[in-house]
Amino acid sequence: MKGLDRRPRRWGCAANAVLLAFIITVPSLVVFFGARTSAPAVWINAANALRRGSAPAHDRLLGGLLADGVDERSCHSRYQSAMYRRRAGRQPSRYLVSKLRRHEALQRLCGPGTAAYSHAQEQLRSGETLAAGTGSPECKYLVSISYRGLGNRILAAASAFLYAVLTDRVLLVDPSNEMGELFCEPFPGTTWVLPPDFPLTSYTNFSIETAQSYANMVKNKVISAVDVDAASTARELPAFAYIHLDHDATGEDKQFYCDEDQRVLRDIQWLVMRTDSYIVPGLFLVMAFQEELDMLFPEPDTVFHHLGRYLFHPSNHVWGLVARYHDAYLAAAHQRVGIQVRVFGSAPNSPELLEQITTCTQKEGLLPELLTAGVPATTTPPPAPPRRRSKAVLVTSLKAWYYDKLKGMYWERATVTGEAVGVHQPSHEEYQHFGARSHDTKAWAEIYLLSLTDALVTSGFSTFGYVAQGLGGLTPWVMFKPDNGSVVPNPPCGRDVSMEPCFHAPPFYDCRIKQGADTGKIVPQVRHCIDVSWGLKLVPPT
Repeated sequence: MKGLDRRPRRWGCAANAVLLAFIITVPSLVVFFGARTSAPAVWINAANALRRGSAPAHDRLLGGLLADGVDERSCHSRYQSAMYRRRAGRQPSRYLVSKLRRHEALQRLCGPGTAAYSHAQEQLRSGETLAAGTGSPECKYLVSISYRGLGNRILAAASAFLYAVLTDRVLLVDPSNEMGELFCEPFPGTTWVLPPDFPLTSYTNFSIETAQSYANMVKNKVISAVDVDAASTARELPAFAYIHLDHDATGEDKQFYCDEDQRVLRDIQWLVMRTDSYIVPGLFLVMAFQEELDMLFPEPDTVFHHLGRYLFHPSNHVWGLVARYHDAYLAAAHQRVGIQVRVFGSAPNSPELLEQITTCTQKEGLLPELLTAGVPATTTPPPAPPRRRSKAVLVTSLKAWYYDKLKGMYWERATVTGEAVGVHQPSHEEYQHFGARSHDTKAWAEIYLLSLTDALVTSGFSTFGYVAQGLGGLTPWVMFKPDNGSVVPNPPCGRDVSMEPCFHAPPFYDCRIKQGADTGKIVPQVRHCIDVSWGLKLVPPT
């Protein structure tokens, strides 16, 4: 598939006249025939194109990332979201596109409702084991447990999907916490939601203590990772294994990232995985996966950007929230700036954090500075055209206080540049409601709105911000968490090294030399995060 030509296309007078006629005519046609939610954005984007002298390129299939032919009525966002973004995202590799089509076929062949799934389910229910020498089952499965906050659940599902692609497994996500209500089905013609008759009825309670965890089975000599390829065919593998990669995972659990352990896991038909992290950088440490990963992602800093846009399409209800808010408050601005304020725990409103936000955004040129109190702003109207530049600031936070302060600042005092700055916040829930549908619905809408901005400031250590930056293809400015809450960090923020999320609970072990190591120095694609010093993240190729 050919890449998109990203060069701006200049229009002649005739083309501008046609577009102008279109902009004037369409609203009346919409009134007559009935408007759809996305219509205002279309007019505004077209008007912006005329003003800039270039046409916006709306690639509804995202460079081939998405398959065509899905009924748009079942998922409005799948094909509409591209026209809400002012710049095209990064282009997926041809190999990734072809791999996704093959994986979709696997999901349809082996997924719920098929004879293969019913057979595999019966084998699991009976506890039937598989002799090690018989090779890998035709249909293998990975169940991803959904829990904790929405950002954690999204990153966990994306990580599980990549592992499923690398190991030719069908991905099924635990339906807990409204995963089926928040997101559209990503795979055409089948479901990724685990059916309610799954034989392992207590799987959501699996933990580090579970006897069937891979680490515990190795420790108790139920299975062995030693000399796997030379093992006798008499050795039997369990019907399933639980993979514990949560924040409290032990060193034994993290042997998952070693090649010889992967050779054992590849032949177990059912895997159940729990993680609250973005484990993808850990997969890049597995030598057996590296060649495949290099072909899938020649630009390693785009993994979540591609997987996130492929998997996570807001459901129609959530998309309505996104589209209406965007059209009302963000679409007409020359620039959209997102500010994600994460307040951990029950911390009170912090003047120091407010100062950190304003210092960061003004120092980095994201928001204009304000005139000193008492200095009159110019009353001379700006020449027309062009009209005065405007910025729409989208604040997302559990607290309303930071939004109120920023809005008051830019209302009560004029900007040095003369720009008009509007500050907006869709909701403020005051504290996190884990698993509450209305809370998660608003959170998902706000994550998506942040991803539509042109520049993004995030709070370090926050999975909410990680998801937004990856979906939007935005390398954010990260506000550092202060060592002392009463002192504003200096510098207040820094530009991240990539748009990839940070892996908060990585291994600290080099499987090749079988000893502890700095895993941020083993492969060139993986380095430490700027917001979590021990964490790992994928970076651009050097």
